[in-house]
Amino acid sequence: MGQKINPLGFRLGTTQKHHSFWFAQPKNYSEGLQEDKKIRNCIKNYIQKNRKKDSNRKIESDSSSEVITHIEIQKEIDTIHVIIHIGFPNLLKKKGAIEELEKDLQKEVNSVNHRVNIAVEKVKEPYRQPNILAEYIAFQLKNRVSFRKAMKKAIELTKKADIKGVKVKIAGRLAGKEIARAECIKKGRLPLQTIRAKIDYCCYPIRTIYGVLGVKIWIFVDED
Repeated sequence: MGQKINPLGFRLGTTQKHHSFWFAQPKNYSEGLQEDKKIRNCIKNYIQKNRKKDSNRKIESDSSSEVITHIEIQKEIDTIHVIIHIGFPNLLKKKGAIEELEKDLQKEVNSVNHRVNIAVEKVKEPYRQPNILAEYIAFQLKNRVSFRKAMKKAIELTKKADIKGVKVKIAGRLAGKEIARAECIKKGRLPLQTIRAKIDYCCYPIRTIYGVLGVKIWIFVDED
């Protein structure tokens, strides 16, 4: 079972927790869920829109800058607290960026009774997060780097982080071949069937000139 479903959903309530904290009546639950999705999409669109304005990025670490690992949403009676966990918060540190984003979210929520409050937290170990590694692989592939070299380099970056195992899988028309296939590289342990093992996971699409490639990354962080 641990090999066939999302590792995060499999461990909710044990080693993993929800990224949304709020209560709603059953008839209003769908509205709250759609509101959460709008908030997350608005933040990601804001980051992508402002990243495109900076066209002079040539440093390797910038390939994964401003990558959001996850967004926590906490709803109170009159306030919506949004905590953005990000790898390198260079963009959001700019003057007026948080205020501008809060105004955009307030319009997206479209509620007079709720005030939006945004906080930004920098991830202590960026290369411990699968989203940042996936963005790094996407950056390398878009610069015509071999997919095997990009996967190996991503695994090498995890040496800086305190992890016990990592697995990177990429599928699609690799290297422009006619027939799609999947390639996988694994290092260390990855006990997917052990519920007490904390495993971070992400599924990331990469658009190339040959089509869409899918990247999946599993990181075995710790075991309780």
